[in-house]
Amino acid sequence: MPPTLKSVVTYSHRELPDVSQLLGLFRQAPWAKDRSLDDAKDMLQHTDLTLCAWDGDHLIGFGRVLTDFVYRATIWDVIVDRAYQGQGVGTEIVKQILNHPRLKRVELFWLCTRRPGFYEKLGFTSKEQTGMVWSRSKNSQLE
Repeated sequence: MPPTLKSVVTYSHRELPDVSQLLGLFRQAPWAKDRSLDDAKDMLQHTDLTLCAWDGDHLIGFGRVLTDFVYRATIWDVIVDRAYQGQGVGTEIVKQILNHPRLKRVELFWLCTRRPGFYEKLGFTSKEQTGMVWSRSKNSQLE
């Protein structure tokens, strides 16, 4: 559903999104297009905080956080419906995560992205940070 002049985007962290709507968003992104309904349900159950953007009852944006609520939090899966991109929805999702009352004590927020420019505009930096990744699909010999 494309945005209209009367579209009012609302943001919520209180309810989990409908998984089928979330999969609709994921289908738009190369990094998430192959996710399954069952896996997405499990993912939501084990996520500490979600932030959803809505146009009426239509899910148009999403982001989630894994955290200890004190020292570290990791932001994952920030995605906005193609029809709403470039309108500040993704920026607002990230800002609301960073300023969420339950995350006020968190010292460092981490994220993995292929679009660093978007996050740099919001104050994220790759300087002085290190990270490593272990991939199950690339390390199957350890199993």
